[in-house]
Amino acid sequence: MASMALKSFTGLRQSPQEQQHPHFIAQALPRQQKFRVSAAKTSPKLTNRNLRVAVIGGGPAGGAAAETLAKNGVETFLIERKLDNCKPCGGAIPLCMVGEFDLPLDIIDRKVTKMKMISPSNVAVDIGQTLKPHEYIGMVRREVLDAYLRERAEKNGASVINGLFMKMDLPRNFEQPYVLYYTEYDGTKGGVGEKRTLEVDAVIGADGANSRVAKSINAGDYDYAIAFQERVKIPDEKMVYYENLAEMYVGDDVSPDFYGWVFPKCDHVAVGTGTVTHKGDIKKFQLATRNRAKDKILGGKIIRVEAHPIPEHPRPRRLSGRVALVGDAAGYVTKCSGEGIYFAAKSGRMCAEAIIEGSENGTRMIDEGDLRKYLEKWDKTYWPTYKVLDVLQKVFYRSNPAREAFVEMCADEYVQKMTFDSYLYKRVVPGNPLEDLKLAVNTIGSLVRANALRREMDKLTI
Repeated sequence: MASMALKSFTGLRQSPQEQQHPHFIAQALPRQQKFRVSAAKTSPKLTNRNLRVAVIGGGPAGGAAAETLAKNGVETFLIERKLDNCKPCGGAIPLCMVGEFDLPLDIIDRKVTKMKMISPSNVAVDIGQTLKPHEYIGMVRREVLDAYLRERAEKNGASVINGLFMKMDLPRNFEQPYVLYYTEYDGTKGGVGEKRTLEVDAVIGADGANSRVAKSINAGDYDYAIAFQERVKIPDEKMVYYENLAEMYVGDDVSPDFYGWVFPKCDHVAVGTGTVTHKGDIKKFQLATRNRAKDKILGGKIIRVEAHPIPEHPRPRRLSGRVALVGDAAGYVTKCSGEGIYFAAKSGRMCAEAIIEGSENGTRMIDEGDLRKYLEKWDKTYWPTYKVLDVLQKVFYRSNPAREAFVEMCADEYVQKMTFDSYLYKRVVPGNPLEDLKLAVNTIGSLVRANALRREMDKLTI
């Protein structure tokens, strides 16, 4: 699939907005003159201090960015309002993230080695037969993972601030700092908090889909999904079924453009769904997801209800001056699968690494050119993955017959191998030409049958 002809993908290629000057430069260049960003090594050396960077948001993106910066000579401030935040999230992480981010196994609730993909007509396909003995999908709770990454950043020297970021003043020239305004909650003033300011040289916006940092740099809007999730405590004997199994349900009843899920956690299951096109019906879709899984979660008690927006594509602008967006704030959630945890942490780290390189470990001032290297590397590495999943969603999530075809296709062992290899190790895996041809033929056959089924269903409804 990666070899298919791909059109330009809005948000992952530089948009006209991203190619504008840094916001602190007032004079426009002549139209015919090509804009060039000065290299960081021509930027001034800092005297009597190190580079100061504020990371707004303490999720995987913010935690990974703050740790990387703090370990490498940058004075780092991490601002997070809810240090016990439980984001509604399926919580699946790929195997490569465990090693790449050196995650301890005790924060992983479950090691999923089996998945069931369940069609609109409740045909279930078992997925996972191609996994090697050491391979699995990790299931985590966001409050556990996020807290671990923040604590590790703090141990490496980052200053973690329990505060709500409000706004920032942009510098008028290269020498001026960014002035951040936030409310700090240290427990001494109850729930009121204390208004504070902070001067920094650069800002990483890791503050999620409703990013205030993005608004501060006029980063533009994007389509978003609403994710709704219930944590359900089920009887121990039923929990055995989900010991290493996750379920995904597709169908118009659970979502017109996404899927429903039942993912296992430490002592409960997370049952959820999401939608972009029918946000007002999200509770109806959630009820349908519960009903589809009712025999397996019967007797369960809902212990927490969560809802949150999830971006559907990257923002029109992800960079301005010395401000960069990462994670959900930038729009790094894949279509079709809805995955965002790994890409959040990876983007945070890549952005931080660009700052470290440009500032020579915090000893020089950086400029937009240094941060643009992060965007260029990100787009080059992950654009094919995002585009392929975008195409898959458009093809297979458009109708129930198409979803039936998708589930049928998932039964193919070659499809499973390609899917898991790409997911677990975050790369678009080159396929076997002969197997790719067979897959193409089978896919076309499934879609033809799906279209025939759709026409018959349409006749019944006339």
